Amino acid sequence: MARPPGRIPSLLALTAALLLTAACGGDTTNGSSGDGHDSGHGGDHGGKDKPVVVATTTWEGAFAKAAGAEDITVIVPSSVGHAPDYDPKPSDLAAVAKADFVLYAPFEPYAEKIKEAAGSSAKLVEVKLDNDAGNITAEVNRLGGLFGTSDAAAKWNTDFGTGHDRLVKELKAAWPGGRSPAVVSQVFTAWAAKMAGARVVGTYGPEAVTPGQLAELSAKKPGLVLDNAHMSTGTVLPDSGAKQVEIANFPGRDLDLGSVHRKAADELRKAMAAS
Repeated sequence: MARPPGRIPSLLALTAALLLTAACGGDTTNGSSGDGHDSGHGGDHGGKDKPVVVATTTWEGAFAKAAGAEDITVIVPSSVGHAPDYDPKPSDLAAVAKADFVLYAPFEPYAEKIKEAAGSSAKLVEVKLDNDAGNITAEVNRLGGLFGTSDAAAKWNTDFGTGHDRLVKELKAAWPGGRSPAVVSQVFTAWAAKMAGARVVGTYGPEAVTPGQLAELSAKKPGLVLDNAHMSTGTVLPDSGAKQVEIANFPGRDLDLGSVHRKAADELRKAMAAS
């Protein structure tokens, strides 16, 4: 999943921040950064049987929680709309210094610099951020293997699969006129179209729609446009008659991937009922 990079703090600045943290006695006990960050902690921060995980955003944090991690610190608060624009703080470095694993995505260019500046021995793990049900299951299994929490990951996947299957059936029952809706989807919301059983007649993004694309996509006569709530550029196909649905990819502070699917399903049902 590619996004334009944001500001990248220099290694020197990060190192200086770490020294400041040490001088001030910064602490991240129990998985909280002490800076108002989102946290899904619950395990012993120093225990050997549970991994200590630092996740760059709530999205990675949700994957970690699903995989069985309990001691999770999220660096970028859920209130930040575009993760690459976030400037790491001294408390972030203190959290990384105590971690067993640091989870990140390729569009977050500061992740490795944070680890280097903090002098951490943590394993840096790239997570494939895609809310497609198949990808979620595969990534949760993989992380469970890395964390030593495979049983917890398998149980979560079973529960998630049951819930997802129910949403698929409910969305199919909500098809307008009993027919699969035609949709145009932003490239990072295709998972929601798939969950709804929709016919994807065109895609756009991550850049804004060009005039040529506008004409081409409008000619497909979609009933719905699935927009990425975190990268929205406004109304995608004005005057096309298509109803736009905002799909959120990032979980909230609860680090619940299932809630992302349930919220998307609610928005899709509303849109289909109104189309």
